[in-house]
Amino acid sequence: MAGIDKMKDQILDEAKASADGKINEAKAQADEIIEQARQEALKSQESISKKSENDVATYKERVESSADLQRRTRILEAKQQMISDVIDKAYESISTMDTEDYFSMLQKLLEKYALPEEGEVFLSTADVERMPAGFEEAAAKIAADKGGSLTVSKEGRKIENGFILAYGGIEENCTLSAMMDDKRDDMTDLVQNILFS
Repeated sequence: MAGIDKMKDQILDEAKASADGKINEAKAQADEIIEQARQEALKSQESISKKSENDVATYKERVESSADLQRRTRILEAKQQMISDVIDKAYESISTMDTEDYFSMLQKLLEKYALPEEGEVFLSTADVERMPAGFEEAAAKIAADKGGSLTVSKEGRKIENGFILAYGGIEENCTLSAMMDDKRDDMTDLVQNILFS
């Protein structure tokens, strides 16, 4: 988390420095315009002087508003990138779990998604090859506890991780990427609350 905090601070500092530079530049331009307007006002009628000052104030407001909008846009983009990076790193850490933790997580997912029907679990080819002893029995017990039955297929699927549940020709995609895509908005809100509240 310290690396993310450093990244966040660096991005926010760069965005602030860029915005401050634009604001200072805008202020300098506005000050220059104000001075020109004052010189013209001395030579012109009072009504023209007032109009010039109003025009300058409006221009200054627009420039400052534009610089502020750019600053806020850059900060928002930086925050969105940080949130996306955190979610990507979370996915990566789940994908690279050791075998015992990974299959323990798969069992928890089976507890959530198993139905009281007869079905089959399809793993990736890599997961079929590294499946620990007892996983098939655990899957069968989870299904039996719900009033169904599950067998773990020896046929590996072309999926990265997680599993596919098949019940009577209907498949449910329980791969980690599909579940993370499905919950991405919720995860984005959660990460945003953790990082920026």
